[in-house]
Amino acid sequence: MHRSALLVTHTGRQDSTQHARAVAADLIAAGFEVRVVAEEAADLDLPEVKPVSGLAAADGVEIVFALGGDGTFLRAAELARPGAAPLLGINLGKVGFLAEAEIRDLDQAVRDVVARTYTVESRLTLDVVAEVDGEPIGESWALNEVSVEKGQRAHMLEVLVDVDGRPLSRYGCDGVICATPTGSTAYAFSAGGPVVWPEVEALLLVPISAHALFSRPLVTAPTSTFVITVDPYTSFATLCCDGRRVFDLPPGARVTVRRGVLPVRIVRLRHEPFTDRLVAKFELPVEGWRGTRR
Repeated sequence: MHRSALLVTHTGRQDSTQHARAVAADLIAAGFEVRVVAEEAADLDLPEVKPVSGLAAADGVEIVFALGGDGTFLRAAELARPGAAPLLGINLGKVGFLAEAEIRDLDQAVRDVVARTYTVESRLTLDVVAEVDGEPIGESWALNEVSVEKGQRAHMLEVLVDVDGRPLSRYGCDGVICATPTGSTAYAFSAGGPVVWPEVEALLLVPISAHALFSRPLVTAPTSTFVITVDPYTSFATLCCDGRRVFDLPPGARVTVRRGVLPVRIVRLRHEPFTDRLVAKFELPVEGWRGTRR
């Protein structure tokens, strides 16, 4: 039976390129057709691979490998999501919260894929539409978060936030983050939001540096809809999806965020409790800051 995989890596780093070559060689030896992003093909210099491009790059593949940090994972998710291809992250970066395996596990991860001894879980995403006077000016999606932020450093952003069709609060702030449970350990976490276990069905709303008496992060139902309206008398703002897709928002723009129609399917090689991942990635002091008491 025909088997195929797509490799996405950070070719700007020599070690990432070397690891990608090793993965490609092992998969080809196991009978896989190996695709690579066309822009990365020259750096990988592997005549046996098939260069592909566009949003159909992962159509029909059995699995997508993301070799790099969280940025590489999010880039690979753009290709994996349209065709519902499972996505496996191998961390070659620093924290790599989205990755399933570390570089020391690379050989075993490839063997698990070849043997099909892995499971797949669906992660909630966000769909977002930006409009001005009812006319769309931008449309995108996010796995981690959608943020509306001030466009000028010296100016505060004024926004009105609605939840489920009802006005919640008006903020003078640096911005507002709408996040998924997957993204709760990313930008939303840095802005003071809660950590939410990935299997929890929920949406998060986190104001950034809000000048307001009530600026708590909120956790809502997964069916909720957020509307963020940029005050018509404020300065320009920026809409950013996963730090990758950016749109300019003029005063008066209206941004609607809701649960995404398409999830991202993430490969799990082992059933590791999320608590253990949290402790390992953030190096939490499980014995306390002062050590174990006797």
